[in-house]
Formats: sequence, C-alpha cells, structure tokens
Amino acid sequence: MSQTARTRPDGSDTALSEAYDTALLDLDGVVYAGGNAIAYAVASLGTARTGGMRLAYVTNNALRTPDAVAEHLTELGMATEASDVITSAQAVARLISEQVPQGARVLVIGGEGLRVALRERGLEPVESADDEPVAVVQGFGGPDLPWGRFAEASYAVARGVPWFASNTDLTIPSARGIAPGNGAAVEVVRIATGAEPQVAGKPLPPMHRETILRTGAVRPLVVGDRLDTDIEGAFNGEVDSLLVLTGVTDGPQLLAAPPEHRPTYVDADLRGLLTGQPEVVEAGGGFRCGGYTATAGSERLELDGEGEPMDGLRALCAAAWTAAGDGTCELDGGKALARLGL
Repeated sequence: MSQTARTRPDGSDTALSEAYDTALLDLDGVVYAGGNAIAYAVASLGTARTGGMRLAYVTNNALRTPDAVAEHLTELGMATEASDVITSAQAVARLISEQVPQGARVLVIGGEGLRVALRERGLEPVESADDEPVAVVQGFGGPDLPWGRFAEASYAVARGVPWFASNTDLTIPSARGIAPGNGAAVEVVRIATGAEPQVAGKPLPPMHRETILRTGAVRPLVVGDRLDTDIEGAFNGEVDSLLVLTGVTDGPQLLAAPPEHRPTYVDADLRGLLTGQPEVVEAGGGFRCGGYTATAGSERLELDGEGEPMDGLRALCAAAWTAAGDGTCELDGGKALARLGL
C-alpha cells in the first residue's frame, strides 16, 4: 500500500480471502465482543480458512495468554492453535528483552498474558517496585485490576526505571458497551510521574514486526475495527487493510479519517473477506459505487441513488477523502449516513 493519501477505497475482482495469503485479524470488535462471537464471524472465517487463507489473531489486549485466546476461539467454533494468536504482550516482551539482560526482573502491571510473554523471553516477572526491577511493563489487567497496581508502577517509574506499555488503546469493546482500555490506565501512571512509556502494540512497528515474525505472512491483510490502531498499524507497515463496522468505528469517524486512518477496503462485517470489493469510480464530479453517487458540496456530502448501504458508504468515503486531501474532512455527512442507516 502506498504511503500517499488514499482518496477512495480500493476494489478487488477476487475475494479478499483469495487475494491475500494471511488475514491479520483483530479480536475485540472484529471476531468477538464481550466474549461472544460477532454475527457472521464464525462462518466467514471458517470459509476463508477452508479456501486456503491463513488466519492469525492479532490483539492489543495483553490480558490473556495465546493458549487462553485459542481455547476461547475454539469454543466459539473457530479451531485455533496458540501459535495462531499474536498479542501485544508478546511484542512488548520482545521489546524489553532487547534492552535488558537475560533473566532480568520486570515489574508487571497487568494480567497473566504479560507474565507468560516475559517468561518466554527469559525475563522474571515481579510484583513490587521494591523487588529491584530493571523495567516496568503495563498491559490491560481487566476490570478487577486493583488501583494499587498503578501506584506500584508509579513508584518504580519515578525512580527512573524504564517504563513499557503493551498498548495505549483508550477504550475496549465489551458486551455492555465501550469500556476503558489499557491506554486509560497508562494515563494514570503518566499523570503521576510525567514519564512516557515505550509502546509496543498497534499501530506501532514492534507489533507489526512481531506479527510478521510469527506468521511468516507474505501478502497479509489487516482486518480491524479501529482506525487508530488496526488501520494506522497497516498504514505504518505498508500493508492493505479491511475495516469492518462491528466495533468502535462509525460512519462519521470513517468519513473524517486522516490519511493514515483510511482503510484499503470497507465492509459491514467479516463476510467482506469472502467477496470481491466493488470499484469506486469518478462520475459527474463525484464518485459512484454500485447504485450510489456521492459528491462533496460546499458544506456537506450529498448522496444520490439507491442500493447496498456499503456501496453508498464507499462512495461517500471517496468524496470525503478527496475533499480532505492530506487533512481531515469537515463536511457534514450526517444526512447521507442516516439515509444509509449508518
């Protein structure tokens, strides 16, 4: 994928599951939410895998181990091995291991996923700032993580111990709605110390490197629901991406996306892996996709025609992104999106 500003979603004559060798799938908001499979996910991924596409599950959530994630996915109906799961805990553990001695102590603020990843790299997890750690690592610890853990991190960081974070997602999808993510917890320690952590997770290069090292993907497709992690991570890694609208990103956010947040493809859910993607073409001063034509007016985006809602959204993206260029579209697209039910 070019690093120049994308002005419209791409088309594909063949199913994405055939055009790419590996799907790098985000989990929360793409495959499941709150532990339950998202509609069409199980069947779509099963069909893609049967057709020869490798499925790799790439998550910024550092709480659970790859074994636990694989077991959960298998219970949901997607046969998965631990080696198919790549976590930000693994990425941050590798990052730490490249900067500290073998066997070094690392203060863990988070869950079991971090501890397992550190041991995999020959590092010793510890629980207190008084255990003489040479690094602090912070990852999502779930809703029951005690407040005192943030204090423990702050004590060590204030003493000058290097601070690492698995990721900085401010929110995480759940079955009941959007909840605070690890980024919110990182902010607590940042406010207390004034320090800045080294971050490994999406959208930063350490996570993409970890994913490629573990999967050996040659022509990967990043599949995600977040513009600021999944899609920006694909942009930084110069690979293609598919945004699905089953998680945190909505229509207005997509239309207003800056260049690094513009996906290669857009679809409603994971069924988009199994189809080609319709081409968006210039037409009459605007952009046409399927039965819809979108144009950028002086103050708002206009939409004409009828057909599949996703075609209308793709046309609107082209109008908005072209109008914005290298910036952010400020035209009102609310009426057009409401017409599409988005």
